[in-house]
Amino acid sequence: MNRRIYDMVVIGGGPGGYTAALYAARAGLDTVVLEQLSAGGQMALTHQIDNYPGFEDGVDGFALAEKMQRQAERFGAHTEYAEVRKLDLAARPRVIETSEGVYYGKTVVLATGAGPRELGLPMEKELTGRGVAYCAACDGMRYRGKTVAVVGGGNSAASDALLLSRIAKKVILIHRRDTLRAEKACQKPLMEAENVEFLWNRVVTGLLHDGKLTGLRLTDRTTGEESTVEADGLFISIGRKPATDLVRGWLELDADGYVAAGETTETGLPGVYAVGDVRAKKLRQIITAAADGAVAAHMAEEYLLHGNQTGDSAYSFEKN
Repeated sequence: MNRRIYDMVVIGGGPGGYTAALYAARAGLDTVVLEQLSAGGQMALTHQIDNYPGFEDGVDGFALAEKMQRQAERFGAHTEYAEVRKLDLAARPRVIETSEGVYYGKTVVLATGAGPRELGLPMEKELTGRGVAYCAACDGMRYRGKTVAVVGGGNSAASDALLLSRIAKKVILIHRRDTLRAEKACQKPLMEAENVEFLWNRVVTGLLHDGKLTGLRLTDRTTGEESTVEADGLFISIGRKPATDLVRGWLELDADGYVAAGETTETGLPGVYAVGDVRAKKLRQIITAAADGAVAAHMAEEYLLHGNQTGDSAYSFEKN
């Protein structure tokens, strides 16, 4: 039975995935992107992106995602909408089982991303982008001169609150305990910020809204007392969850579940690469995901040409 074997299968159609597809397709690699829903990943949920170079007035995340997809497809990359259900990364070629059939790839780029951990409150999803946010670096500027709340007590929450303190009129940091878990180096400048208020031993139990967020309902974990606070924005900073269930048992993961891959994006399996938010790294932004994608495509091209020098069987291909 004839089967199409792609030079590169990209799992995930976010900025890292489509940049890998763009660079791979331009290098003459037969490339397919497997995306479950629509292009962009978390980026597509951000209404205004102001920190991606080249857009002086900012750009809508969904629109930027579509541009990235069309650009990769212009050079010959294919997009298939399918849910990836199972991988065999030891096979040659690699086997990717999906809801729409089986795909085969000489190389695989894992670009499945990481999603924010949610509070799980009623209306949380509906108010995302209308007052509820998960990334201060992405959405903070929308709240210049306003009052915002940050939920969390770790390094991410402390960093988000500090960043927002330079933008917003007031920042309310809400934490379920009476002390932050963040490193002391993160706490000191936050404690010194004049426009940061701390609400200890509180949890957010409800979102007040009139089409957009107007405030929060809180419960004191010690006394059970309920209260409300006014807020124009709520930044939920209780951690992120990498989408790595597919590769558990195949690839090394760090303590937080991210794929262990360095700046070359190479994993412990030759010909398999991890890009974007799924990769263990210091900074997770659109631009760093795109950079990962470019690097992965280069490394895949090198592998296809010279893989036998790394102890793995190389595939040959004709460059256009």
